[in-house]
Amino acid sequence: MTAGDATDTRKQARTSRLGFPVKVMARDDLKSNDSRRSANNPHLQVSLEYVDQILDHLDRHDIRMYRMSSDIAPYVTHPDMPQFHGMIGESVSELRALGEKSKRLDIRLSFHPSQFVVLNSPDPELVKKSIWDLSTQAEMLDLMELGPEAVLVIHVGGTYGDIPASRARWVETWKMLPEHVRRRLVLEHDDLRFSAADVLWIHEHTGVRLIFDYQHFWCLNPERADLRETLAAILATWPEGQQPKIHFSSPRTELREQVRIDPKTRKKTTRYVAPVFTGHADFCNPFEFATFMRTAEGLDFDVMLEAKSKDLALLRLRPDLLRYAPDVALRFGLEATKAEELEEEADAVLVEEKVAGGA
Repeated sequence: MTAGDATDTRKQARTSRLGFPVKVMARDDLKSNDSRRSANNPHLQVSLEYVDQILDHLDRHDIRMYRMSSDIAPYVTHPDMPQFHGMIGESVSELRALGEKSKRLDIRLSFHPSQFVVLNSPDPELVKKSIWDLSTQAEMLDLMELGPEAVLVIHVGGTYGDIPASRARWVETWKMLPEHVRRRLVLEHDDLRFSAADVLWIHEHTGVRLIFDYQHFWCLNPERADLRETLAAILATWPEGQQPKIHFSSPRTELREQVRIDPKTRKKTTRYVAPVFTGHADFCNPFEFATFMRTAEGLDFDVMLEAKSKDLALLRLRPDLLRYAPDVALRFGLEATKAEELEEEADAVLVEEKVAGGA
């Protein structure tokens, strides 16, 4: 039996969650992290107060998954600012309290460290700094006393002109990671360098759990792998009893106009710019989302929406699913009796223009 076959036999164990990353766009008074410059002495404790307020907001809107900012502990690993290096130890009680609150509210939390975290770099200093960054975020999740589903999501890194060698370097770095980092780390395929097949190869050599990304799968699939089989194989990298999560986004499709001015004649010219399909759309296409979820019927996972409009996309998707795909909506605990309430939540922060003939 293959890994994919093993996952296919799992029955959906619980209602799937929808989540979004970092910024709350529906509320401009909610900050995701202390973004003050170093001269103003920003601190993790301030960021945790912000996240505490975000958790209250999420609970009010029945949003049960959230990705925290990777900058939640400002300058904590800045090599030239040792005055910030101890802020995690100074925030133990606050971290524990936030973890208790997230568990009480049943809100799944995670981190997605920045693109500067690269574990397969040929530069040992960059790898060392990357491990330091991961260690601080894993330490915060541990101090929050969160379970194994609170993860650190990263990408493989650069290809450096040799994909097999770069994959192998990632495997070698895995062996050097502190235990608390290996316990939290999950690996995602990307849209330009490392495909789903590449991260599955890394999993075979390390046991690292994997994240499936819907848009990345379509952007980079040189192996022409089947979507459901790949999804099932990636979900199977999570141990029994742990809820995997995946990323979903729709590609940008809008036409853009680029206006240029000739410096000599001052004459304006307009160019039409085609979309780049690796870019995330502002919202999630509900028809595309429903089709994917039906393809994945019987597989169990949570969904992190990576639309550019963050929580606005989530608030819009929920009533869209009830309107266009009630069978899919049910998987997320969305019932017809909630339709009016969810429409009102979306309408409170978004203006929906009516089109001729109705919508």
